[in-house]
Amino acid sequence: MKPSTAVTNQKHSLVYPALLSKVAEAFENRIVTGERNKNSLTYTKAFTGAEAVDALAHIIKTSDRNLALLLGRALDAQKFIHDVTYDHRLRDTHNEVYQFRERTFDEDASTTGVNGVFTLLSECYSPTCSRDRLCYSIACPRRLEQQARLMLKIQPGLKRNESRSSIHAEETEKKLWIYSVPKDVADSVSDKERKRQEVICEFMYTERDFVKDLEYLRDCWMKPLRRGSIIAEHRREKFIRAVFANILDIHAVNVKLAEALTKRQQQNPVVREVGDIIIEYAKKFEPYIQYGANQVYGKYEFEREKASNPLFAKFVDETERLKESRKLELNGYLTKPTSRLARYPLLLDAILKNTCADSPDQTNIPKAIEIVRGFLTRLNAETGKAENRFNLLQLNQSLVFRPGEHFDLKLTEENRQLIFKGFLKKRMQDAQADIQAFLFDHSLLFVRVKNVNKREQLKVHRKPVPLELLVISQYENATSRLALAKRPSTSLIHAGRSAQGSKIETSNTKYPLSFVHLGRRGYELTLYAPTFVSQKKWMEHIEAQQKKLRERSGVYAKHILSASFFDSQERVNCAIPFDGSRKLLYGTDHGIFWSEMRVKPGTIAQKPTKILAMTNVSQIELLEEYGMMLVLADKTLYSFPLDAVLEATIGLSVHDMAALSRRAKKVVGHINFFRAGICLGQLFVCTVKSGSMTSTVRVWEPADHLNKGKKQPALKKLLQNQSETLKLYKEFYIPADTMSISFLKSMLCMGCSKGFEIVSLETLETQSLLDPADTSLDFVIRRETLKPLAIYRLNGDFLLNYTDFSFFVNRNGWRTRSDWIINWEGLPQAFSLCYPYILAFEPNFVEIRHAETGSLVQIIAGENIRFLHDKTRFLHDQTREILYAYEDENGKDVVASLDFWETGQHQHQNLQQQYPSPQQSKHQQL
Repeated sequence: MKPSTAVTNQKHSLVYPALLSKVAEAFENRIVTGERNKNSLTYTKAFTGAEAVDALAHIIKTSDRNLALLLGRALDAQKFIHDVTYDHRLRDTHNEVYQFRERTFDEDASTTGVNGVFTLLSECYSPTCSRDRLCYSIACPRRLEQQARLMLKIQPGLKRNESRSSIHAEETEKKLWIYSVPKDVADSVSDKERKRQEVICEFMYTERDFVKDLEYLRDCWMKPLRRGSIIAEHRREKFIRAVFANILDIHAVNVKLAEALTKRQQQNPVVREVGDIIIEYAKKFEPYIQYGANQVYGKYEFEREKASNPLFAKFVDETERLKESRKLELNGYLTKPTSRLARYPLLLDAILKNTCADSPDQTNIPKAIEIVRGFLTRLNAETGKAENRFNLLQLNQSLVFRPGEHFDLKLTEENRQLIFKGFLKKRMQDAQADIQAFLFDHSLLFVRVKNVNKREQLKVHRKPVPLELLVISQYENATSRLALAKRPSTSLIHAGRSAQGSKIETSNTKYPLSFVHLGRRGYELTLYAPTFVSQKKWMEHIEAQQKKLRERSGVYAKHILSASFFDSQERVNCAIPFDGSRKLLYGTDHGIFWSEMRVKPGTIAQKPTKILAMTNVSQIELLEEYGMMLVLADKTLYSFPLDAVLEATIGLSVHDMAALSRRAKKVVGHINFFRAGICLGQLFVCTVKSGSMTSTVRVWEPADHLNKGKKQPALKKLLQNQSETLKLYKEFYIPADTMSISFLKSMLCMGCSKGFEIVSLETLETQSLLDPADTSLDFVIRRETLKPLAIYRLNGDFLLNYTDFSFFVNRNGWRTRSDWIINWEGLPQAFSLCYPYILAFEPNFVEIRHAETGSLVQIIAGENIRFLHDKTRFLHDQTREILYAYEDENGKDVVASLDFWETGQHQHQNLQQQYPSPQQSKHQQL
């Protein structure tokens, strides 16, 4: 005979189901907690009764929900879980909400605090006993299991009963309105009015009971603790305030409310209205807000004192056994104020439903409900904030870092939030989850939970990951699929998402989560969720928070300028706007293309058109004042008449391409890069030929710089007749490999392997920008193989940007803002300043930071990112637009602009601060 599917299958159970400690541990790892609502109150880290039974049934592999419920009640009996109002045992329903018992940090973190054997699921000792053929013993666990399930099915106790505030079921009937008034009065009203009076009566007697509950706390707990020596005198009052908060302020309001209701009831056995009384006292419910916000602290202090103070533990046990306690533990009473506030709208709704149209309550009760719900909304908000602050404070205190490591997670900052947490396995086959992950609103933290001297410690397992730098996938090895994840055209979170939702869960099913920390100090960590639901929750929570961060920190407007045209055979290396920023020139591996810079909404963007065939175009620069375009191709610098370029974009013929090619004039060959800018009041072009030991720098000026500003036709004719477009101004050498050039007031700033070198264009005298006398700069001066790439002036200081870090110095080369430094997450290959933001471009992401605070603002992830162009070099340029390129999911180049002008035009005036005023010394002349 086949065994029934309703019984447990111990061979396939996740744990041995008879050992409650193992069941409790598996249950805690499996259940997905979160926010749950009951009677308009929001409870965090909670779950419903039905969810609990679902989890237990899965753990012991049974389809018999009654059996799983019995097992859950065995955990409930040991206070492992509890109803949020402490009113009843576990129920298999979505309407009841439960939480885990509060545990202090002093408790053994390696155990659940649950012990015992659930005999119904233990194995019978008789070798001949089986589920199909039971043995003779009346104590056989399998026989008891069957009997228990049979009894459970026929007992009415599993039905959901409305909990009464502090009222025993047997006392309830005596308090019904129909039994509290003469029979002739009860018979004189309609059925609808009788129902109304019953609810009003319930409202009144439960209000009186609530007041008695508060007085029980005052008389049986607060007063004895104040009078006795159970708690040391120096912290006695602090403890009472922590646990009981302002509960006496609530009593002061509600005792008057109860008196007013009782007086109204005594005036007439048929109460005509109560709304006016509720409105009067509901306006005074402010103490509930403070009490609710303090509850999490109060419960923690209570549990901690009970665990560490034997005298107090004895007092708790004795007091909870008193007749006045009605077998309800203290936590059950401490939740009554908030649950009472949540019950008011339910009772008032029931009264209103049975109120006749001409009653004043038809107007007053909705007003009262609105007032109370306003307090409930505030209570939920303040309770959530307080619980979040408390959890973060406790977490912050328990973190332990490796020797020499420390990461400031800023957990105590205002508005910091813990979004989600859970246990994950380091290896899929592990029986225990050994890594706990915490998702904050700004980062992700991995810790190992350790028990040291019976005190929980959270040892930081890996460096916390800023959410902007996090890529997550459902693959065991995400590195090979990281290219997909980085592409801006798809959400990071969806990288590698598979159709696991359709899988049937088994004990051998893998639910991997691969976390990739982008950047030079990044890493990849693959962990395993215990269930598919848990895996999905992690993905959803991280996705939602990353989306919030992007929306919150959006400091630019992004525009796609070209897509699905250029590919790996025609890679975009540079781009520049021209013709009044109406058109865009692209420099590629095989030539120069152009397209419209912007298209009207709803129209199809024009595909780029080739106007010039050249090899390896790496730079394009426009000298519009001189009607000149400079192009670096195959390490040779060429100049072109700008009018011929414009004509080529109009003619669009092979003849025009050939004509433009013939107009090219070679300026200089064998150079690595060039840079144009203004120094000494005029425009120069610097070309750099770099070697491993030395660099040759040539400074060029337009051949006809005296004609700058003349009308274009005359200039055009003059340029056409000239044999040269640029003439050599000066030439000098740098004894190092040069990587960048910046134009200052009267000097050039050369970024080379030795650091930033300042060169006077008048005398060609060279000196280091950094003063070696400043020992705080030793981390730079004494370091080799640095790559200085950009320098900007901000508020009188100079922001120096290297591939590793950025910091400030003054005009004398001494460090300023000593506590300010940016350690770049990636390996930037280019920088751009759009005050107040500094952007660092590396192949995998763009890092946007605040130039004044250094804080990370946003990350733009992508594949094969290349900085193309910005227009912040010249004083007259007003645009704050940056052009860059990246690959889409098909390997095609996307050219996009980041427009900071649209997000803050008023900030543009600060951009001019990078241009200094005349000074006296050589350093001051920067």
